[in-house]
Amino acid sequence: MSRPIAVGATREITCETGPEHTARYFYHNLPDVFATPFLAGFMERVSAELIQDYLDPGEQSVGISMDIRHSAATPLGMKIRVATEVTAVDGAKLSFRLEAWDEIEKIGEAQHERFIIKVAKFNARTAKKSQAPA
Repeated sequence: MSRPIAVGATREITCETGPEHTARYFYHNLPDVFATPFLAGFMERVSAELIQDYLDPGEQSVGISMDIRHSAATPLGMKIRVATEVTAVDGAKLSFRLEAWDEIEKIGEAQHERFIIKVAKFNARTAKKSQAPA
């Protein structure tokens, strides 16, 4: 990282949910509401965005864990707000606390970890793995 990120750093995003975010995307017999995997994706996004300005050229971050609780349903078309906060920095590993709300109530929370990677090294390992016999 070009400069250290401080514990307590925060970021928020607001997104409008749409038909592409339905739980039915994953299985036809689920409710037609905002799906948990998309909530997790928005949580990952806001955390990655938060640390982006701290990365050196040739660095990216990858998610390595998420413990998520999706506590309330959100109708499609409603906006959601997702907030993240850095809770710990241990070298290249960063920990986050997240909360999410729709226009009415809190809908979720999570603990998330990301790891800073060197893109060239990561891509080389992935390419090698894709060529390995199954």
